[in-house]
Amino acid sequence: MKTKIKKEAKRLSRRKFLERAATVSAFSIIPAHVFGGPGRMAPSDKLNIAGVGIGGMGNVNLENMATENIVALCDVDWNYAGKVFEKYPKAKRYKDFRLMLEKEKNIDAVIIATPDHAHAVVSMAAMELGKDVYTQKPLTHLVSEARSLAGIAQKKQLVTQMGNQDHSRERIRLMTEWLRDGAIGPVHEVHTWTDRPVWPQNIYTRPKGMPVTEGLDWDLWLGPAPARQYNKIYLPFTWRGWWDFGTGALGDMGCHIIDLPYTALNLKYPDSVNASYAMPIDPNDIWQKKENNETYPLASMVTYNFPARGEMPPVKLVWYDGGLMPSRPEELEQSRKMLKNGILLVGEKGKIISGGDMIRLIPETAMQAYKRPPKTLSRITVTHEQNWIKCCKDRKTSSSHFGYAGPLTETVLLGNVALRFPYEKLEFDAEKIEIKNNPAATEYLQTHYREGWSW
Repeated sequence: MKTKIKKEAKRLSRRKFLERAATVSAFSIIPAHVFGGPGRMAPSDKLNIAGVGIGGMGNVNLENMATENIVALCDVDWNYAGKVFEKYPKAKRYKDFRLMLEKEKNIDAVIIATPDHAHAVVSMAAMELGKDVYTQKPLTHLVSEARSLAGIAQKKQLVTQMGNQDHSRERIRLMTEWLRDGAIGPVHEVHTWTDRPVWPQNIYTRPKGMPVTEGLDWDLWLGPAPARQYNKIYLPFTWRGWWDFGTGALGDMGCHIIDLPYTALNLKYPDSVNASYAMPIDPNDIWQKKENNETYPLASMVTYNFPARGEMPPVKLVWYDGGLMPSRPEELEQSRKMLKNGILLVGEKGKIISGGDMIRLIPETAMQAYKRPPKTLSRITVTHEQNWIKCCKDRKTSSSHFGYAGPLTETVLLGNVALRFPYEKLEFDAEKIEIKNNPAATEYLQTHYREGWSW
């Protein structure tokens, strides 16, 4: 009956169509795009949103989307997600996102906040059905997945957003405007750092299996990842440190911190990347020959080399985590502490330091002397989630759409590939999505899903 209504809608006035829809399906929520006219929705209409992975950041995202209809919720752990289910009593509940997408035909858009390893398979399933998607950062677990999601978003003209909310805030626009204004001259060097990880890493041995927690579907939680036995060590937050599930400190924070210089300096794909890491000395392995295929290292340093862009010079961007950070710039006054999470831009005429909502030329005397340029970039006055919702309704490009977020995520994840080949310079061929000088490294760019999970 709903299909018939949609076919007849073109021959009906909006008023008569709404009257008939209400008469025929009084207890159904019709997809919002039906009401909006060609290519857009009326501003008063609400999206029908489904959430997948709702216990952590998914909960936060849903709260910022409370202006819309939350029609379906999916989580593999109903105990962990229980309080979120209670917030939206009218939403249908699922454990398997595939079943949800199959049954809930009224969904307009989907937010995905699963562990990293499932981002791509859930996003792709929704996008294949023509759903707009909001996917948490990092966009994907692997480099090739990010390229695939950006590709289908463009092909199907979907409204997409990666959950790096700083991309919708003021600081990234100020940084871009100041650098374009020549505040510190041409930039050749960037340092970025975080105090993460705040979860266990450097674990070499896979833990033994234990009984699965009540309410959790462990097989669905694994999704495309290789099969292994359940252990409570992985959940609900600590999966981030495991190669098969998370993307370590770099994946967790890189899409936030690297995002700013990536935009401000008009970066895209690096030519090369190399990495090193710190780890405790094992008295039984003093030469550190044993590989850790289970978790990320305790601390790491990754160096990206980007080519020149027009008149902008080549850039070396260095990432630090686990307590490592760049040398304290001599321009930073002794009374000021180094940030726990920050960015240092080194230009030919000066330096900029930034963290949180703060961005300053250093020393402070340089900041006080700087005449700020006009604000020429458009500002976003709503939350990152609401920016996406508005763009879904208007069919416009969102702040961190996959056409931008895809290459950013690829860049971030290339650093994790370099961590598997420490002290080697990996040369990246962006067009072919391969490491030119190391075929073994190329394997870590590609997907190797568990049977039954490939798209």
